Amino acid sequence: MGVLLFGSLDQYLLSGHMRIKRFLFSIGSDPLQALPEGQVRLCARCFACVWDLSAHYGFRTTRCADKLITLKDALGKILGRFDKYLLHQLLMLFGLFSLILVLVFWVNKAVILLDRLMGDGQSITTFLKITTLGLPALISDVLPITAFIAAVFAINRMSSESELVVVQATGYSPWRLARPVLIFGILVTLMVASLTHALTPLAQRELSLRSAEISRDITAKLLTEGSFVHPIEGVTFYVREIPPSGELFDIYLSDSRTDGVRRNFLARRALIVKEDDGPVLLMFDGESHEYNSINKRLSVTTFKSFAYGMGDFLNTTSTAQRPLRAISTYEMMTSTSAVLLETGAEHIEMRKTIHDRNAKALLSIVAPLIGFAGLIAGGFSRFGLWRQIFLSFALLIFVKSIDSAGISATRRDPNDWPQLYMAFGVGLLITGALLWYAANPNMWRKKSPKANAETTQ
Repeated sequence: MGVLLFGSLDQYLLSGHMRIKRFLFSIGSDPLQALPEGQVRLCARCFACVWDLSAHYGFRTTRCADKLITLKDALGKILGRFDKYLLHQLLMLFGLFSLILVLVFWVNKAVILLDRLMGDGQSITTFLKITTLGLPALISDVLPITAFIAAVFAINRMSSESELVVVQATGYSPWRLARPVLIFGILVTLMVASLTHALTPLAQRELSLRSAEISRDITAKLLTEGSFVHPIEGVTFYVREIPPSGELFDIYLSDSRTDGVRRNFLARRALIVKEDDGPVLLMFDGESHEYNSINKRLSVTTFKSFAYGMGDFLNTTSTAQRPLRAISTYEMMTSTSAVLLETGAEHIEMRKTIHDRNAKALLSIVAPLIGFAGLIAGGFSRFGLWRQIFLSFALLIFVKSIDSAGISATRRDPNDWPQLYMAFGVGLLITGALLWYAANPNMWRKKSPKANAETTQ
């Protein structure tokens, strides 16, 4: 999008320049005198035209126009033709690989979730809601990887087609070539930061609410006509018929969670009642069997009514309190005391959460730079850059292992949150070392004997 914006800027300004010139010259020989004093308005669309007219009529433009001209020149200097070309290639490959990897990981998780939700009797609408709410966290994990793959793929293609050789022959140093890759990394970092700081916490909050609704949905979890349901290990439930009135006919409940003791309940009718402590199964006209496998004794009890609490094996936890991962960074920074009171967390834990999100976003800068620097340091080879590609992957794995070690350290002790930025710092050092080696390839090469003899003469 940025490439299209800067690419069409010149054509847009040229067309606006000609339209404004024709309008001004149509109203008189001196268009500035025809306009009332103080009614001249400068805007971003016509500052190029105002600049040319000021040179023609000899008057001085306002500071606003001067700043706009300076900004246009600065943007033109920052993004040259090669920068726009490479940035365009990186963005296209980044979008393609992001779409592919997100779909692959999404399908992998969706298949597992589909089996679990459909087994619990949930609808396809619930499945789509749950999987959609998990996308922001999935995308934030995938984007740094796809940025690295896009950088490696683009540089490898440009090297195989000798485009990098031509550009370097014009005087571009490795540091200068890294500029569009750095801009690309910053763009990806902004995307990941918006996900980790805002969208992912909101999605996690909604996901927690939906999961709690599913866990409280007794009808979807237990009430399936004519089939045996196992909500947890050691518990089996069966109901023969569920009429529209909501009653349960001919039920069977088996509970063998206690070692050496098995309890079975049979009832002609039953109802499920929601209480503060959890759902309760009210059984009528039935009997209970308790078998002790230790002393080989069986106890049979008949009852007219019996209440059996099911809250201990159904997850009916309250979702009034949000965890830190379900709260946006903006809310943490603006309502610190309220967030600490709601979550019951300490201030250092909240600080660690914010730094964790920052470090996760900063990896999107390091990943493409490592891929670019690893390939550019190998130089041109007609046999390809496969060794450099494997080196870049190894360096990325090394940086990611440092990031994992920092996350593990902060989980043990939140006061160690500076270790979260170790991966970012090590990645920048690796990138700088590779670019320095690419800019000075002869520093580590031994001089030939002929060159040494000429030097001694």
